[in-house]
Amino acid sequence: MSDRALTLTPELVLARAEALQRSLGDRFRDDVVEGLYRESEAIVRRAVAVRAGAKSDLDRTIDRLVTSPVLGLPIMVLLLALVFWITVVAANAPSELLAAALFGMEAKGSELFAALGAPWWLTGFIWNGVFRCLAWVVSVMLPPMAIFFPLFTLLEDLGYLPRVAFNLDWLFKRAGAHGKQALTMTMGFGCNAAGVIATRVIDSPRERIIAILTNTFVPCNGRYPTLIMLATIFVAAAFPPAFASLAAAGAVVAVILLGVVFTLLVSWGLSRTVLKGEASAFTLELPPYRRPSVLRILYTSVIDRTIFVLWRAVMVAAPAGAVIWILGNVWVGERTVAHHIAALLDPLGRGVGLDGVILLAYVIAIPANEIVVPTILMVYAGAGMMFELESFEALRSLLVVEHEWTLLTAVNLMLFSLLHNPCATTILTTWKETRSARWTAVGALMPLGLAFLVTFVVASVVRLVG
Repeated sequence: MSDRALTLTPELVLARAEALQRSLGDRFRDDVVEGLYRESEAIVRRAVAVRAGAKSDLDRTIDRLVTSPVLGLPIMVLLLALVFWITVVAANAPSELLAAALFGMEAKGSELFAALGAPWWLTGFIWNGVFRCLAWVVSVMLPPMAIFFPLFTLLEDLGYLPRVAFNLDWLFKRAGAHGKQALTMTMGFGCNAAGVIATRVIDSPRERIIAILTNTFVPCNGRYPTLIMLATIFVAAAFPPAFASLAAAGAVVAVILLGVVFTLLVSWGLSRTVLKGEASAFTLELPPYRRPSVLRILYTSVIDRTIFVLWRAVMVAAPAGAVIWILGNVWVGERTVAHHIAALLDPLGRGVGLDGVILLAYVIAIPANEIVVPTILMVYAGAGMMFELESFEALRSLLVVEHEWTLLTAVNLMLFSLLHNPCATTILTTWKETRSARWTAVGALMPLGLAFLVTFVVASVVRLVG
């Protein structure tokens, strides 16, 4: 054995390996995988006879379309847009029926307590506070999830979702993330907590953390009421009636696409700072298309996703309802506690183009984003419980005329709704998935800091130009 071999140490070997690895180039892993597949295809062509017209030919024909560099992304966007459209349109009627049933139970419960001679504060606390908040969360969350998750699971069972990851792999790879993050991001449109759970499909711990921390930038169904309200009042109003609904829908879609942009930007930033590392190779063997299993779809979408996420949301919404009622019904001097807190938050709110009531609503709505708008209306109107106005005209009068909301308020509220901290259900799920107080705190505070930064910059630019 030579003297040189004797002087080699593990440290020198590792340093030499790292230096050689850097000289290989970014495409080394991809080239290796492509070489393996080329060799495998050559062996298959020599050893396997495939009959013309076999099912594999149909799979290949479909894949030429859905994984095409030209048509793949447009097909994916159209298909996912169809899923969102079906979810939004089909969920309206069930949400209204469920809300009517639950709020009817609230009214009967209040009447029962009054008949039994219960004090007003006990009736209000239990029925107008805790139960009403639960009713709001369930009626807003359950129907969209019960529609979105089965449709999403259907695409998964058909074998299409791996094609989505294949199409978007190059984009996430440039951001230093994993191609499968496209799947977890898409799941976040239904619920961010479900999107966090879906990151289990990513093997790399580093890239899984990136996917968890950025999933909140995908607007879940709990944020749609706020986005739709703002788009209807401020965007649709600027267009002729025939195009108003289209303009409002376009504004919501623009916010969703902006969320995807922030997902990629923050993933890129994390992968080059606190989660620095090499993007793992994404070797994906596209599964054959198969006939969906109804039982598997129902079990996965209803039990594993809808019921699981809804139960966590209910558990954190009940305390929120109690807090909301207390803040709106406990008076200190001539104002409620809610108004006092809103006054304290107002300078900060004005600085980012919002106001103290909006910030208070987001503090209260940490358990569930669904209650942001009802809380804002409650504090503005000086009511003792959350409520909704019957028409957009009344809503516009309250917000624009009485409380002087402007286009800047609408834009920054859209941005804040998109970027702010995840709900308590998602934070709890992040903790359960990572078992790390550090990453749970980063996942909660990083989006909030970004929301304040972006809205402050927008408000400052508008005021400077104006």
